Amino acid sequence: LRLVRHIAPGHSPKSMALSQMVKGEFRKGKDEIDEQKIEALKANAVRALSNYMLIESGAKDSKLSKAMDRNVKDAVQEQQQRHQSSPPPKDD
Repeated sequence: LRLVRHIAPGHSPKSMALSQMVKGEFRKGKDEIDEQKIEALKANAVRALSNYMLIESGAKDSKLSKAMDRNVKDAVQEQQQRHQSSPPPKDD
């Protein structure tokens, strides 16, 4: 949570939402006792915050923003192509 406060300081709606999301994820794993799973949960939290920082910096950098938009469009097109090429579900 200290990192969240550093990344998104203040009491803006964005910082409050990010803080609540992080708190919620840690609450989900509060009863976990397996060390490997705990480390995986910590790594997921760090990855999520890294992704948030990348997205925020991308919004400020025009080249990075364009590359991210292109990447999202490509991913959406790929998903649509997969969906169109898969056979429809069978009715029983």
